[in-house]
Amino acid sequence: MTAKSLLPLAGCCLLLHCGAALAIQDCEINRQPVNPNNGYTTEGKSCVMRCKDKDSGALLREQEIRNGKFIGLVRFYQDGKLTQEYSVNDKGNRDGVAREFAANGQMLREENYANGQQSGMAKNFHKNGKLRRATFYGLGNSEQAYAEFNEGGQLRELRCSDKAVLAPVVDDGALCGFARTPVTIEFFNDKAELRARATYDAGKRVRYETLWDNGKTSQLEENSNGRRIERSFSREGIKRRELVSRLGGKYPMKERQQEFSESGTLLDDRQWIDGELSVEKHFFLNGQLRSLSETLEDGKQRSVNIKNYYDSGILAGEEHYLKSGTGGYRQQAIGTHKSYNQRGMMVAASTYDGRGRLKHERSWDDAGRLIRDDEVFEDGSRKAYAK
Repeated sequence: MTAKSLLPLAGCCLLLHCGAALAIQDCEINRQPVNPNNGYTTEGKSCVMRCKDKDSGALLREQEIRNGKFIGLVRFYQDGKLTQEYSVNDKGNRDGVAREFAANGQMLREENYANGQQSGMAKNFHKNGKLRRATFYGLGNSEQAYAEFNEGGQLRELRCSDKAVLAPVVDDGALCGFARTPVTIEFFNDKAELRARATYDAGKRVRYETLWDNGKTSQLEENSNGRRIERSFSREGIKRRELVSRLGGKYPMKERQQEFSESGTLLDDRQWIDGELSVEKHFFLNGQLRSLSETLEDGKQRSVNIKNYYDSGILAGEEHYLKSGTGGYRQQAIGTHKSYNQRGMMVAASTYDGRGRLKHERSWDDAGRLIRDDEVFEDGSRKAYAK
C-alpha cells in the first residue's frame, strides 16, 4: 500500500513531524497566519492548519482543528512526501488508524489505537512491500500474538494466542495448530537460512529447536506430561546441558539440571524437590564422583551433608551444615567435619557446637598418630591436649 491510500480529510483542515521540529514554520488557516502555541489565534476555528518551512515553503504538517481544538487527522511531511498520518481525540491521544510511509510512498506500518493504546491488528512492512510483522494487541496495550517474516516472506518469529487472531493477514490458525494438531513449522533468518523448528498444538508450543549454522541442534525444548525439558548442544552435537522443570504453576519449577563436559561426560547433577535443592553431585572428568551434597529436613530444620572424594573414588572429607534464611543460602557448620587421606585414613577432625562455633580440632599424620588435639574457645584461643 502507498501514500495514495490516505485517510480522508473532511473539507478543510491539519501538526509537525519530529524530524522537522527544528525548522522554523509558518502556519496558516485559510491563508490566515496562526500560531499553534497561541490558542487565541485558533479559537473557534474548524478547518485544517497547514505549516510550511519558513525558508523553503515546503509543507511540513497538516492538522485538523475542530472549534479551536486539535482533534482529528494529523499528517507529517518531509521533502514534500507524506511520512505519517494518524488521528487524535479530544484528549489529545491517538485514536483510530495510524500509518507511516517510506520516502517512495511505500507504507511501512499500519496500526490501530483506542484512546492512546494500541488495539487490534498492527502491520509492519519491508521496504519491498512484503509483510514484516503482524501483531495483535489486546486490552491494555498487551501484545497477544505476532508473526514476523524476512524480506523473502519466510517466517522468522511466531507467538500464538489461545485462539487464532491474526487472520486474514496471517493464517495463525494453521501455523499455531488450531486447524490441525500438532503442526511443525520452520523459522528462517534474514539470509533465508533455516535456524529453528517448532511444533504447536492448539496454540501451545510443545517443541522448539534452534540450529547451528552447520544444521545441528543448538537448543531443544520439549513440553510433555506437565514437564519441560531444555537441552543445549555443542556445534559437534554433544549435549552440554539438560534442565527438567515441572509446569503448571505461575513459573516453571526446576526438578533436575545436568551439565556436561566438551566430551559429553557428566560434570554436575542437581535435583530439586518442591523448589528446594535436594541433591547436588559434581564429577571428575574421569567419571568419578567429586562431591555429593544431600539436604535433609527434620520438621522445620534443614541440614546438608557434604561428602568430597578423590578422583580415585576414595572419600576425602565429610561436612555438615544447618541451612537457614530464604532458600537456605545461609549455612552454619555443625557436628564433626572430617578429612581423610588417599588411603582412607582420617587425618583431621573439626567439631562445631549447635551455634556453629568451632570447639575442638584434631589432626593425625598418615601413619595414624595424633599430632594435634586442641580445644578452641570463643575468643579464638586454644588449649592443647596433645602435640
